[in-house]
Amino acid sequence: MKLELANLRTTLGAFSLALDALIDRPVTTICGPSGAGKTTLLELVAGLRRPSAGRILLDGTLLDDAAAGRHLAPPARQIGYVPQDLALFPNLDVRRNVMFGARRGGSEALVAEALDVLQLDGLLDRRMEGLSGGERQRVALARALISAPRLLLLDEPLTGLDAALRERALEHLRRVRDRLRVPMVYVTHDARDAAALEGEILWLDQGRLVARGGVDAMLEPDPGAMRLRRQPRQS
Repeated sequence: MKLELANLRTTLGAFSLALDALIDRPVTTICGPSGAGKTTLLELVAGLRRPSAGRILLDGTLLDDAAAGRHLAPPARQIGYVPQDLALFPNLDVRRNVMFGARRGGSEALVAEALDVLQLDGLLDRRMEGLSGGERQRVALARALISAPRLLLLDEPLTGLDAALRERALEHLRRVRDRLRVPMVYVTHDARDAAALEGEILWLDQGRLVARGGVDAMLEPDPGAMRLRRQPRQS
């Protein structure tokens, strides 16, 4: 998978995002302080926002070209997106929430494998209001996966989970990485998530990419927690 962000620019009020980067790892974790532009980046890649300048390409397919006025609609991008609020349908049961993603062409085999990997077979008839936070996260992830995405975008999907549920959710994400082999771009404030998923870390600050590298280079162990190392600003 190659996600090319070529001189990408966008402005939202006083905030501006400016990135020029190639993302090509099975897991890429986007970290940085609040307001760094992490969610904005995912929304641009997902097609929910249009860039002011630059291009976005996924495996050579042009998703956006601001100069040429080209913008591929979100359903045509073959990208699975799990937003912070999960965007589940509270009036539908688990089965119908998950199968909403199959409208974009997921095969029966993919549906079965996603349900197995995320251990949702026993929950399909449950209503959303009866699910735990971790179960709801798995439903949202399954819905994104069964659309057969080329890329999965996850925006702080484990927010609000306690330590035990978080570790179980991370185990499911590792199974998605290893069994389904869907590339992931994962936004988090928690460096422990980045350590658990391995891959490469991109550190944003004020809409700019200020550092990138592997887990060992970017994370500093601390008694009882993990924190991002301080890195010099990239030129």
